[in-house]
Amino acid sequence: MRLRSDIFVSALIRRLFGRGDFAAVERKGAEASGAIFIRQRFRDGLETLFGPAPQSLIDEDEASGRLFEVRLERQEAEAVRQMLEREMKFDHDLWILELETDDIGDIVPLAAKPADPF
Repeated sequence: MRLRSDIFVSALIRRLFGRGDFAAVERKGAEASGAIFIRQRFRDGLETLFGPAPQSLIDEDEASGRLFEVRLERQEAEAVRQMLEREMKFDHDLWILELETDDIGDIVPLAAKPADPF
């Protein structure tokens, strides 16, 4: 069963604050089913953007029913902002979370990267 977006976001923020890191909701989306995008900010000013992984990658036994994939990795903030603006043109109900932490591996469930065919 998939967690509501607002509950997932709230739990994610609590876990980050519990570790001593920072998180904020930059844009609030649909409470029940809004797509969630995560901006991970680094100390050097670069950002990584995570977006929802394709539903076909989500196992029915996945606790939250949500997986994320890297959309942009360690890019300038402007590049991340532009990609989010394009996403908002298609989906007005999306969430944007901003995280200031060095490691999100144990906080954000990531989809496995596909194997390189070569």
